[in-house]
Amino acid sequence: MRTTGVTLGVEEEFLLLDRRTALPVPRVGELQRAAERESELNGEEVDTELLQSMVEVATPVCSGLDGVAAHLARFRTSLRSAARHVDCRLAATGGSPFMAEASVPVTGEQRYQEMRAKAARLVDEQLICGMHIHVAVPDRQAGAAALGRLRPWLPTLVAMGANSPFWDGDDTGFASWRTVVFGRWPVSGSPPFFSGAAHYEERVAALLGTGVIADRHQLYWHARLSDDYPTLEIRSPDVQLDVESAVTLAGLARAMVVTALDEGRRATRPVDPSASVLQAVSWHAARHGLSADLVDPRTETPVRAADAVGGLLDHVTPALKGLGDLGRVTAGVRRLLDNGAGAERQRGALARGGTGELLDLIAPEPVDAAEATRAAPRVC
Repeated sequence: MRTTGVTLGVEEEFLLLDRRTALPVPRVGELQRAAERESELNGEEVDTELLQSMVEVATPVCSGLDGVAAHLARFRTSLRSAARHVDCRLAATGGSPFMAEASVPVTGEQRYQEMRAKAARLVDEQLICGMHIHVAVPDRQAGAAALGRLRPWLPTLVAMGANSPFWDGDDTGFASWRTVVFGRWPVSGSPPFFSGAAHYEERVAALLGTGVIADRHQLYWHARLSDDYPTLEIRSPDVQLDVESAVTLAGLARAMVVTALDEGRRATRPVDPSASVLQAVSWHAARHGLSADLVDPRTETPVRAADAVGGLLDHVTPALKGLGDLGRVTAGVRRLLDNGAGAERQRGALARGGTGELLDLIAPEPVDAAEATRAAPRVC
C-alpha cells in the first residue's frame, strides 16, 4: 500500500452571528478587513462564500495531520478575534440555528448572483457550513476510480460529521440538516460509480449538457474530483465543533482515499450499492447521526452505529498504519462514539443550559470577550 507523499488540505466554512441577537449577519467584508490586522492570519486566507454571513478558510497543502491541526487552530483563534472586532461570533455549526425574516444578501460574485436569480429561495436558505477534505491522487484516472470505490462509506462519514440539528429556531429532528438542504440541488448526495476518468468526464458532460447546472462547481456530490487541484475532494461532513473532531475526519478521509487507490491498483472487486440504496442510507445517516443504527455498506443491513463506524475503521486501518495516523484517528473516533457527534453535543448543551450554552458551544468567544452579555433568541 502506497502511503508516502499523500498530502491533504482542509476547507472549513463558518457562520457569522450577531453577538446580541445570534442572527446571521452580512459582515464578511468587515471580517476580512479585521482579519488583515490579525498577526497569525494572512488576509488572503479568508475567503467569501455564497452568502455574506459566511466565511471560508483553507489550509495549505499539508503532509500530515499535525499540520492540519495547527492551521485549523490558527484559523479559528484568529477569526474569532476578528469577528469580535465586527461584533460577531464565529459559529462552527452546519446549519444556522436562527434566522432573520429578511434574507442574507448574496456575495457580489457574478456566479453567485446568477444562482440567486435562478434558485432564489434555495439560495436564501444556504446558511449551511461544511468541511471539505482534499486528498492528493496520482492522476484523474486513479482519482475517479477511487471515488467509485469509497462512495459506499460516505454515509458513515455523514453520520460521524453530523453537526446541524437546529434550523430557524427549531430542532429539525435531523442530525445533519445541512445534508438535507444540500440535497435539494439537482446534483447532490452520493456520487455515481465511476470506473475511471473517461467515465467520470462522460457523466459530467451529460449533466452539463442538460443545461440544468451552470458549471462543474455545481456538482454537489458528497465527493468529487477537484477541478482546481490534483485531489479527490470529500465534502460530506458538516463543519465540526472543534479542531480535533475535524482532524479525526480528515484522517479518516485520507485513509479512505488511500485504501480506494490501493484497491484500484490490486483490481479488487468494488462494493457497489445501488443509487437508491445509497440515497436511503445517506438520508438515514443525516437523520440520526450516531444516535441510532446505521447501515453496513457491505451487507446493506442495519447495524449499531458503533459497529458501522468500527467497520469503516477496520477497512482503512492498513492505510492509517502506513500513514502513521492510526493512534490519533482511533482515539478521535472513540471520542466521537463516547461523546456523540456534533448534533448530539449541541442538543445536550441546549438541554443543560439553554441558548446561552448552545452558543458557547458552537461559537465560543475569545477569552477577553467571554463576559459579554447576550440577548439571543430561543431554540424551541
